Amino acid sequence: MKIIGLIGGMSWESSAEYYRIINEKIKEKLGGLHSAKTLMYSVDFEEIERLQHQGKWQELTEIMIDAAKRLENDGADFIVICTNTMHKMADEIQENVKIPLLNIADATAEKVKNKGIKKVGLLGTKFTMEENFYKGRLIDRYGLQVLIPNENDRQIVHDVIYKELCLGIVNPESKEKFVEIIRNLVSDGAEAVILGCTEIPLLIKQDDVEIPIFDTTRIHAEAAVELSIK
Repeated sequence: MKIIGLIGGMSWESSAEYYRIINEKIKEKLGGLHSAKTLMYSVDFEEIERLQHQGKWQELTEIMIDAAKRLENDGADFIVICTNTMHKMADEIQENVKIPLLNIADATAEKVKNKGIKKVGLLGTKFTMEENFYKGRLIDRYGLQVLIPNENDRQIVHDVIYKELCLGIVNPESKEKFVEIIRNLVSDGAEAVILGCTEIPLLIKQDDVEIPIFDTTRIHAEAAVELSIK
């Protein structure tokens, strides 16, 4: 079994989900008392959030590269970044370590393509929804059409992520807002929606909406398991 190197803490709420899903999937695959071989480097999300909103992405890149190198030096066989937004610097991280980085956008896009879906809605932080590092990868590498909410709805999604979900707050009123935002994406032609923030699955489940959802936390964690037992 390969050792999974997890960069977590962004937030720890979703990182805990990664750990749970990975170990449940290993047990399902291998049976008995099997559990995953993992290493986790967990950052202080207060610092990360502050630098994100100050636009200090170079400092953030250096923090992420340092975390990846620590995992590599401690024996990890590959890297999993337990967040969508910080894949903004995935290429720079990969350039600075010798072990593979399992990209969350690639794992998700492959699931979407396998379902025959061509037009997807994308929810996430404003960084993920508005910048090209994530949706551009879905479009350019996988030929997907990607829809994002309008500006007001993007702000709602962003605020709920940082002010509620990252603090472990699951608000029924916020769920209603998210469901309405997803309906708006469906009206624009979305065949499915990508929950492109690892905290959103804490709020939105498949039973809450009529179209397929792609839970990036689960998809990424299960892809890590598959790679670890190849």
